[in-house]
Amino acid sequence: MRTISTDIITQNIKEMCIEANYELSDDVKGRMLESVQTESAEIGKQILSQLEQNLEIAKSDQIPICQDTGMAVVFLKIGQDVHIEGDYLEDAVNEGIRQGYVEGYLRKSVVGDPLIRENTKDNTPGVIHYEIVPGDKIDITVAPKGFGSENMSRVCMLKPADGIEGVKEAVIETVKLAGPNACPPVVVGVGIGGTFEKCTLLAKKALTRDLNTHNEIPYVAEMEEELLNKINALDIGPGGLGGSTTALGVNVEVYPTHIAGLPVAINMCCHVNRHIHRVI
Repeated sequence: MRTISTDIITQNIKEMCIEANYELSDDVKGRMLESVQTESAEIGKQILSQLEQNLEIAKSDQIPICQDTGMAVVFLKIGQDVHIEGDYLEDAVNEGIRQGYVEGYLRKSVVGDPLIRENTKDNTPGVIHYEIVPGDKIDITVAPKGFGSENMSRVCMLKPADGIEGVKEAVIETVKLAGPNACPPVVVGVGIGGTFEKCTLLAKKALTRDLNTHNEIPYVAEMEEELLNKINALDIGPGGLGGSTTALGVNVEVYPTHIAGLPVAINMCCHVNRHIHRVI
């Protein structure tokens, strides 16, 4: 049994909220730089170059990449041999978010009630997902999610007979409907299977996977490549002004499901696909 203080968890999440908003992960940044070279449209190339400059300014000046610094989504994989000591864990996580957004001068975008809509003034609470896993460590992923692209996401409860082609159509249709509103070039997270809520969680997790990796299941990996090519052939392009770079990546995750269903979730994300990972 290993003891971990909630003070350590709070400190790490504070730092991760700031770092994720100031600098993109290497995989997303790498795809952005590649796209500047491969984009076919002149206006698309110009927009991508401006986005590249924006990334460099944010990193050097230590300011947010985007004015929408998102709602903090936190994934915690907690080893079953860990004893957490100190405050209530959820309070500790939210305190890390609070400190990160206040001290990092990040925009506070969370309202305490979805209908009354009074701002909480510190971007709490976050959306926290817990998972118990083997071992004596805590694996933390922080993924601040902006809502320009979040609002363009969808859940489609398909029929089993719709099959893989139905899934592909749902993904393509979602990207088409999003158009320029998701701030392309986008990253598309797709969750297939499980239940209504499970497929959405899979899609959210998919956005945090390195864009330089594919799903380990061969047919899913092939689908990721096919979807990326088809999306980039839509001519939505950077900023929605046309071009061959509508998406930087498509990540698909799958899970077993019921014989009567085929749930599919498509979680859209703009090029500021923020995610940062640490193990304590």
